[in-house]
Amino acid sequence: MFHRKPVAFPERIGFFVVPQFALMGFASAIEPLRSANRLSGRTLYSWHILSKDGRDPVPASNGIAVLPEASIENPPPLDALVVCAGIDAHLYDDRQVFGWLRRLARRPVEIGGLSLGTYVLARAGLLDGHRCTLHWENLTSFAEAFPDLEVTAELFEIDRDRFTCSGGTAALDLMLHLIGKQHGAALATAVSEQFIHERIRDATDRQRMALPARLGARHPKLLAVVKRMEETLEETVSCAELARGVKLSGRQLERLFRKYLGCTPTRYYLDLRLKRARLLLLQTSLSVLDVALACGFVSASHFSKCYREQFGRTPRAERGMPPAAPEPLHPPAAASG
Repeated sequence: MFHRKPVAFPERIGFFVVPQFALMGFASAIEPLRSANRLSGRTLYSWHILSKDGRDPVPASNGIAVLPEASIENPPPLDALVVCAGIDAHLYDDRQVFGWLRRLARRPVEIGGLSLGTYVLARAGLLDGHRCTLHWENLTSFAEAFPDLEVTAELFEIDRDRFTCSGGTAALDLMLHLIGKQHGAALATAVSEQFIHERIRDATDRQRMALPARLGARHPKLLAVVKRMEETLEETVSCAELARGVKLSGRQLERLFRKYLGCTPTRYYLDLRLKRARLLLLQTSLSVLDVALACGFVSASHFSKCYREQFGRTPRAERGMPPAAPEPLHPPAAASG
C-alpha cells in the first residue's frame, strides 16, 4: 500500500469497523479511492467492509450503521486493512479480533488505524517498535496507557507496514498521499479538487487549529501565556510568573485576559486543567488522585471540589462509580491547585 509496490490492481483495501466507529474518518478514507477510480477511468482500488461477524449492521458513533460484507472468519483477499474505531475504543477488548489482526500482520498485509483505531492496534500488540498517532484529544491518555510506544502528534504516521491517522479529514490526506505515491501527483491533486480540498496536507501538518484561530485573538503576549499554560498543566506556573515571562504586571495580564477571553488568567488556567482531567477520567484507568496530580492539583479533595463546580458532578461520578472515602492530602508539590 504505502511501502509495497502492488503486483496488480485493483489494490484491495479492507475496512474493519468497530462499533461506535467515527464515520467522518471512514468516509474520508473511502471516498478518495472511489474518486481516483472515477477520474482515472480504471479500477485502481477496491474496498471491502468487514466486521467481526460479517452479518449485523455496525453503528457509527452518530448512529448511522453500515452493512459489512465479510467476517474475520472468511475475509476476502486483502493488500491492506484499515481499522476504524471511535468512541470508547480504549475499552475495546476482543481477543478473537486481536488474534485475527496478529495473524493478518504475519502475511504481506499492511495494517493501519483511523482515529481511535490506533487503540485497537496497540492492544493487539501491532504497534510495538512503530511510530503511531491518533486524534489530538486522546494523545495524553493513549501515552499514559501505552508508555512504551512512540506516539506523535502528526496528522498521520506511516512506519513500514503500519500506518495510523488522527482521523476526521486527515484520513483524506492519508489516502491522497497513497494515491499520489502509486499513481502520481496529478491524480492526487485532481481527487483533492473534487472534494474542495485546496491543499493536500503533509503528515507533519498540525492536527489542531493554530492558537490564534482557536482563541479568536492575535495579541502576542496573550498567545505566549496561553501556550505556556497548555504546556504546564501538570506542574502549574503561578500567574505572577506567567506575567513576568511576557514582561507584564499581574494586573496587566488580568486585563488582557478579560479583554480577549472574558475571564481571569486563573480561571482560564483552571478550565484547561479540568478539561484535561475529564479526558483522563474518561479515557484512562488512572486513579482519581493520579488524575488530580497529572493536572496540577495537590489533593484529590481539592480536585473533586473544583471538578464538581465545573461539571456538576464529582470525578468518581463522571466514571459512574460510587462515592468513596476522602483520600488523604498529597504533600504539596511544585504545582498548586
